[in-house]
Amino acid sequence: QVQLVESGGGLVQPGGSLRLSCEASGFPVRFYHMNWYRQASGKERELVASIRSTGGSVYSADYPDSVKGRFSISRDNFKNAVNLQMNSLKPEDTAVYYCNAARGQADYWGQGTQVTVSS
Repeated sequence: QVQLVESGGGLVQPGGSLRLSCEASGFPVRFYHMNWYRQASGKERELVASIRSTGGSVYSADYPDSVKGRFSISRDNFKNAVNLQMNSLKPEDTAVYYCNAARGQADYWGQGTQVTVSS
């Protein structure tokens, strides 16, 4: 019924790029606060990108300093999806990346997709 399906992860060399996609089913992403998190092995989950909208328009987009200028989150309302463009990737970006949707008490998560940055 309600599902987030992620794709686009994989192995990339340092300095390379990946584009993650998260397609939602059962709810409209344009009405939700959409986030990308990542969790490296043995470490806590951290927020890497967030986009917030009101009435289908973007209200704000935020990134932590660790990825600012390299990562970009966007919405595709036609596909009911949220994307994460990742450029200039570094080994420390290696993690499982999760898509998250939140609104009120709703809290939906994708299954995660592995991103490995290694030469």
